[in-house]
Amino acid sequence: MRERSDEELMANWAAGEFGAFEALYERHRGPLYRYVLRQVSDPATANDLYQGSWEKVIRARRSWRPGAPFRAWLYRIAHNHVVDHFRRQRPETELQPECMESPGEGPEQALGREHRESRLKEALAQLSPKQREAVLLKLEGGLDLQSIANVLGVNRETAKSRLRYAVAQLKEALKERES
Repeated sequence: MRERSDEELMANWAAGEFGAFEALYERHRGPLYRYVLRQVSDPATANDLYQGSWEKVIRARRSWRPGAPFRAWLYRIAHNHVVDHFRRQRPETELQPECMESPGEGPEQALGREHRESRLKEALAQLSPKQREAVLLKLEGGLDLQSIANVLGVNRETAKSRLRYAVAQLKEALKERES
């Protein structure tokens, strides 16, 4: 059986099929949560913003246009929700490392993973907010270049430039931290 696309699921959900929403939620919940968490770096705030993003998706489901990429629409809603949050609050300039434990890992693997995550978070914190957001839309959202541009409200070349400079800075920062 063929897996239904996001767009098919969205059209079915807008028409009243609740199971289609459950499938969309399951498919996008992890990446969307990580995208929000890496924007705010506080698990409690991230959870509130994540839930708020899904609430906005639920309320706006009838405004989604068939044929439009669902993933870009979803991340645009989350992006706007996070931006609204930062407008209401002073943004933190530092990413706070969270402890993310996995019961299946041994201590050595967990320590190595935590070290890599910490280095990546530090490197992400050094990026400008615009570059960081572009990278997170790519890494966590899996969005293509045009979708990133649409979410950020910039042209394709600006999104491409932000990604290119961000990746170069991340590589350099991670290389320096290895030394």
